[in-house]
Amino acid sequence: MNKNIIKRNELLAQKVIKGLESRNMEGFYAADRQEALKLALELIPEGSSVTMGGCMSAIEIGLVDALRSGSYDYIDRDHAEDRRAAVLAAYDADWYLASANGMTEDGVIVNIDGSSNRVSAIAHGPKHVLFIVGMNKLCKDVDHAMKRARNVAAPINAQRFGLDTPCARTGSCMNCKSPDTICCNILITRFARQAGRVKVILVNDDLGF
Repeated sequence: MNKNIIKRNELLAQKVIKGLESRNMEGFYAADRQEALKLALELIPEGSSVTMGGCMSAIEIGLVDALRSGSYDYIDRDHAEDRRAAVLAAYDADWYLASANGMTEDGVIVNIDGSSNRVSAIAHGPKHVLFIVGMNKLCKDVDHAMKRARNVAAPINAQRFGLDTPCARTGSCMNCKSPDTICCNILITRFARQAGRVKVILVNDDLGF
């Protein structure tokens, strides 16, 4: 990566971290995927129950593989005999892994969801929520973060899941009411009432969608 891009990202990450602190959330900066993985495993104690709601960023840094093979109680909804039970177990997990569909430079996190298990768990339930966020997710403000969620993340995920939505066919949000819509609920995380619950690792890489 170009040294000037690296420097810009380092400086911007510090601004975001200060914004997170003002919102009762903790922020960390990782120079690359390997450092992000190391930091995540330092934050999550061995023996913890951990799960997620389809977090590609956690997969991309190798965190999910590390949890599956390590000394953790990883609740794997994708391989569970009873998927609904696994999803519901997330609300009482020690750690919930997530990312952002868009995040502002002052620490507001925007997520959009179809099934809505992900946004509901972020909002309430798990004892800790750990966000893995690539620097590609950062936006100037909530309006831009919302536009990113609707016009970048949603169409890509709709295509990934094989959904029959206008955005899957056109590549941009049509504000649809399709039965397959992936934009059922939108969560804006602007403050954490419980100190220490929400932690964010900003990764100097492009992660997720």
